[in-house]
Amino acid sequence: MTRILSGKEVAAALNLRLKEEVQALANEHIFPRLATVRVGAREDDISYEKGASKRCANVGVGIENIVLPEDVTQEELLNTINRLNADDSIHGILLFRPLPGHIDDKTVRNSISAEKDIDGITDRSMIGIYTGEDIGFPPCTPQACLEILDHYGIEVAGRNAVVIGRSLVVGKPAAMMLIKRNATVTICHTRTADMPAVVRRADIVIVSAGRAELIGKEYLREGQIVLDVGINVNDAGKLCGDVKYDEAVDVVEAITPVPGGVGTVTTSVLVKHVVEAAKRRLR
Repeated sequence: MTRILSGKEVAAALNLRLKEEVQALANEHIFPRLATVRVGAREDDISYEKGASKRCANVGVGIENIVLPEDVTQEELLNTINRLNADDSIHGILLFRPLPGHIDDKTVRNSISAEKDIDGITDRSMIGIYTGEDIGFPPCTPQACLEILDHYGIEVAGRNAVVIGRSLVVGKPAAMMLIKRNATVTICHTRTADMPAVVRRADIVIVSAGRAELIGKEYLREGQIVLDVGINVNDAGKLCGDVKYDEAVDVVEAITPVPGGVGTVTTSVLVKHVVEAAKRRLR
């Protein structure tokens, strides 16, 4: 019978550990605190902001939500980030993107101190992922995938893994993080020849293609672990992942549902990174 890898269960266990770590930090007079920076009023940004605020409150992490107008100048936005960089009471900074078109994304995101880049969006954080150095933090979504594997005791070392998608947000960092754990990794993309055959050879499959229900049973085999990162709406108006869940669940050994899978863990990972940033102050 296929094992359903519930993100809710993983998040609950992670939050419990974070509460304990926050209390331990309080005993050292360190109080983890997150600052979010939102430009404008995109509905998905507001929703994530509310989720982050709730998760922080649940584990005892402080939060400051900064909202700037849609027409904010780049200089004003940079001044806000520089203020947060210099504020020792702030351990993590979350910048909501995409930014308005009149603002240069690369300049602004790279203005965040790597030590406070808890969502892994700066070039320095990416360097840390690729070199294995302790610089910044990885993006929350691929880290959430590893949290799920760890929680359910799924071994990575020595296994074949396929990552479908090559974005800097999920695909490429996920591949590097799996390699660091001694997996043998293949990245698939739109130019991959006979992708179903490549994916079938994998023991672990992370799907981040950005296309609703792209991966069907022809890509899969018994014994595989499938982590579906996708969040889409299908033709029937139903929330779904990048995997045809109804087909996969009858084939693979374990799979994350959508909703209720990887996405459920990402906010907890964000808070984990804030706590880790605070812990690094003790070194």
